[in-house]
Amino acid sequence: MATIYEEIGGEPAVSAAVEIFYGKVLDDPSLAGYFERVDMADLEAHQRAFIGAALGGPELYEGRSMKEAHAGLGITGDAFDAVVGHLGDTLTELGVPGPTIGTIAGALAPLKTEIVS
Repeated sequence: MATIYEEIGGEPAVSAAVEIFYGKVLDDPSLAGYFERVDMADLEAHQRAFIGAALGGPELYEGRSMKEAHAGLGITGDAFDAVVGHLGDTLTELGVPGPTIGTIAGALAPLKTEIVS
C-alpha cells in the first residue's frame, strides 16, 4: 500500500505544496506578522522535511518539537485554524484527493495543543 507521501507525488509535490502554502500564509494579514523575523528559506526546508516525514516519505525531520519551535510566539487557535485552512486549500489546488486531505488534517489536529499558546 502506498504512503500518503507517494500518493501525492513525493518530494516534488511536497516542495510545491510548501511553496504555495507559505505564499498563502504570508499573504494572509492575520498570519504574516508571525513570520516577520523568520528566515523563510530555513523554515521552508524544515517544513519540507517535517511534512515529508509525517506523510511517510524518506525525509528525516531532525528539528525541534512543535512545542519548542512555537513557544513564546503567541499563536492563537484562530491562527492555527487559518494555517490548516491554507494547507487544505493548497493541497486542493494541487489535486490531492479530499479523503487524503482529511487524513492529513486529522494528523495535524493533535498538534494544535502543542502549537497554540
